[in-house]
Amino acid sequence: MKTNGPVTVLGAGLAGSEAAWQLASRGVQVQLVDMKPRHKTPAHETDGFAELVCSNSLKSDRLQNASGLLKEEMRRLGSLVIQAADHARVPAGGALAVDRDIFSGHITEKLKEHPQISIESRLVEAIPGEPAIIATGPLTAGRLGDEIAKLSGTLHFFDAAAPIVTAESVDMTVAFRQSRYDRGDDYVNCPLDEAEYNAFIDALLEAQSAPVHGFEEGLLFEGCMPIESIARRGRMAPAFGPMKPVGLTDPRTGRMPFAVVQLRQDDAAGTLYNLVGFQTRLKFPEQKRVFGMIPGLGNAEFARFGVMHRNTFLHSPGFLDRFFAVRERKTLYFAGQMTGVEGYVESAASGLAAGLSMYARLHELPEAGLPESSAIASLGRYIAADNRHFQPMNINFGIMQPLPQRVKGKEKRYLALSERALSDIDHFISSRPELFDRQ
Repeated sequence: MKTNGPVTVLGAGLAGSEAAWQLASRGVQVQLVDMKPRHKTPAHETDGFAELVCSNSLKSDRLQNASGLLKEEMRRLGSLVIQAADHARVPAGGALAVDRDIFSGHITEKLKEHPQISIESRLVEAIPGEPAIIATGPLTAGRLGDEIAKLSGTLHFFDAAAPIVTAESVDMTVAFRQSRYDRGDDYVNCPLDEAEYNAFIDALLEAQSAPVHGFEEGLLFEGCMPIESIARRGRMAPAFGPMKPVGLTDPRTGRMPFAVVQLRQDDAAGTLYNLVGFQTRLKFPEQKRVFGMIPGLGNAEFARFGVMHRNTFLHSPGFLDRFFAVRERKTLYFAGQMTGVEGYVESAASGLAAGLSMYARLHELPEAGLPESSAIASLGRYIAADNRHFQPMNINFGIMQPLPQRVKGKEKRYLALSERALSDIDHFISSRPELFDRQ
């Protein structure tokens, strides 16, 4: 079955946008269907594609970090999402953070202008005919959600978004600029002494939470754990988590604070900052009251309060293969968070892998299996592996193929894993001209 499509891609989030781009850039006709702007989920605010909801950070850009490796692999493989991220970058120390509007705008423009992509705005209520890639996201519901559940079986969990404050409302006589371990000054830090920290934790534990339908504490995903849930694990849990002061020095005292709340730039203009790691389900008035106790945020103006929502994901082991295709239907793929990969970049990476694999299968080429040593291939192995206790997973070196030889020191070992993966990715690209020469 050699064909140039059309391929239906459902959902223009990070995964769907990336999958559509990978196919279209290789000459495949793509019908990209998204429910926006006619319909939106509770987590969405804009009409643009690839909207970032929880945070504007795509995490570390260093090769000693698995997330940094994943981004570099995607960069070399021609990822639209990473291209947009590099274009929309804002200061964030060793991390890759973006202006949300510029990021989404870049992807939206590229997809709308591509001659191989036709875009349709409608709510899809049934699994489309093949070939198709379903990337409708973790809030997929309604009739389509019911059909997917019948086909695959689903699980669910809850995650949350952090509040955003205006930069001009932060009291910089108290807060100070510094990235951890002297990696620049891209973050604004609000320091707390021991008494301030204990008062804040008391208020946090006593504050009223907004009800979330069907909420269960045990179903929270660790990567988006609300700050109040972290505090319930122990008074010092936030101080060893999102409020850890390690690597920072308060210029007023010349010492490391007892605890700290970091603010990260959220837009290119530097007018908005989000509270790092402060996902929450507190009621909006409680957020203003409790977070206003943080030194430097006493008069903070909230551009967006934190929100929480239910996410749904597939039980991918036994249902999807390592290329993100349904095992019994080789030209029906799923991509994005709904497959069990967790995180913005991971979602986009699954779309990239699905797009490459779909192209190879449509043209009866050898399977587009990325190198086993790569971060992208590791995500595919993870979602496809036999695991009865399957839960969403961020990329990490622990799920990657180990080195054949022992390397002493964590930083050196991680760098060696990254260097091997990138070398193998480069070889893969050069050895598969039928996949990459058309881009």
